[in-house]
Amino acid sequence: MTVTSTRDGHVAVVTFARPPHNFADLSLIEGVGAAFAAADAEHDVRSILLRSEGRVFCAGADLANANPVSADRAAAGERNPFYVAAARLFAVKKPVVAAVQGAAVGAGLGLALVADFRVATPQARFVANFVQLGFHPGFGISAVLERVIGRQRAQLMLLTGRRIGGEQASDWGLVDQLVAAEELDTASLALAREIAAAAPLAVQSTRATIRGDLHALVERQTDHELAEQQRLQATADYAEGVRAVNERRPGQFTGR
Repeated sequence: MTVTSTRDGHVAVVTFARPPHNFADLSLIEGVGAAFAAADAEHDVRSILLRSEGRVFCAGADLANANPVSADRAAAGERNPFYVAAARLFAVKKPVVAAVQGAAVGAGLGLALVADFRVATPQARFVANFVQLGFHPGFGISAVLERVIGRQRAQLMLLTGRRIGGEQASDWGLVDQLVAAEELDTASLALAREIAAAAPLAVQSTRATIRGDLHALVERQTDHELAEQQRLQATADYAEGVRAVNERRPGQFTGR
């Protein structure tokens, strides 16, 4: 797993890679968070471009093999480190543009929602498939998604687990700019540069007015999400959901 940060003028380009699927784990989220904190601390950085290597933006957490919110990892009276790190991403002060190629699934969708803007390709897929795993949404998605696409569309994604392609995501406002795959890096960097060309103090002040409550909101929401996730992990439906996804078949749920 690597997280690197390079500079393009006033833009910090943060790139993460965890081949082959860019699964999100604690080290990856903390690495992105550290890169965001460094960008916030650097006076000459005015915007951030978040991108990943490979064909998939982020396939979410590997719930079958390395579940970062497993009840077995819970410490009495302590918040889950994965969600503490996730919530901190929403505290970033500089505007973030995400370049999304391929799938953004579960926590990968959560990572994309950290950004102020998303540039994506028609091949991108946005998926909140938690209920297909017998699981509750996490990463603050149950609070943040509706702020981007509205409550009804968020409910449709969260209660069905439906995949939303790049073109539909663009129609819904989940994607702000849809470009061909070969133009993704150029277009996303151009948007980050456009933001960086404006007066930085005014940009940060305006952004704080619009979304300054997101960090606290996600902290509260991830506490609730975690409690529900840990309750549901004890059910037969969750065990069946994980098996079904690994076996690439529909789940046979019993409500137990």
